[in-house]
Amino acid sequence: MEAHENCCSPQDACRDSRRNLLKSALGIAAMGGVGALGLGMPQLSFAAALSKKERDALTPDQVIEQFKQGNARFRAGKMHPHDYLAQKRASAGGQYPAAVILSCIDSRAPSEIILDAGIGETFNSRVAGNVVSDDVLGSLEFSCALAGAKLVLVMGHTACGAIRGAIDNAELGNLTGLLDKIKPAVAATKYTGERIGSNYEFVDEVAKTNVLLAIDEIRRRSPVLAGLEKDGKIRIVGSMYNLAGGKVDFLA
Repeated sequence: MEAHENCCSPQDACRDSRRNLLKSALGIAAMGGVGALGLGMPQLSFAAALSKKERDALTPDQVIEQFKQGNARFRAGKMHPHDYLAQKRASAGGQYPAAVILSCIDSRAPSEIILDAGIGETFNSRVAGNVVSDDVLGSLEFSCALAGAKLVLVMGHTACGAIRGAIDNAELGNLTGLLDKIKPAVAATKYTGERIGSNYEFVDEVAKTNVLLAIDEIRRRSPVLAGLEKDGKIRIVGSMYNLAGGKVDFLA
């Protein structure tokens, strides 16, 4: 028996309990009620990975609500005791993530951890500055149109080094071209203070603009995703993660 397996013994009872918790979570979300610090809404997969039936029963708004509550647990230091071995075993034969997250490579901003998500719950695309490219768009389309994810979440973060590099016109090999993708956000950000990379207030404003422009770009460059959103099958939203406080603010 692998480590931690006995925390859900017998396994069938654990799965039944988890499904009951999921049903309760969906009911709470539908009524708009949540517990203090998000502890009243259970996580989707703390013991075993999401099934197709469970994932398909979720709406995009319910997935967002789950992430908000997961982030509240993260900030409170009350994250669910994930049985990663059980999640690994349950998802080995198939995966049914509820969302795909486009975020930055920054080591301080791992989306699964700060949203208290488990194995098999999210697709993850990470690239410096959470920029949109053809390959990223293809990955997002796979996640939603073929694999059934309900949410595209673009996540920027404060004090982003890629944003600073774009502001200061940094050049380094292939990184130069990547930072060029961020420069439209620098130009589009309305800010009256010092527009330099050492001004972190400006950096954070550009990071937020960069997220919003990424959402627009996804809709514009992917008729597949735009069509799914128009039909109400998915939502495309942005967020900003605060490195200092740990909060994820949803933007749109």
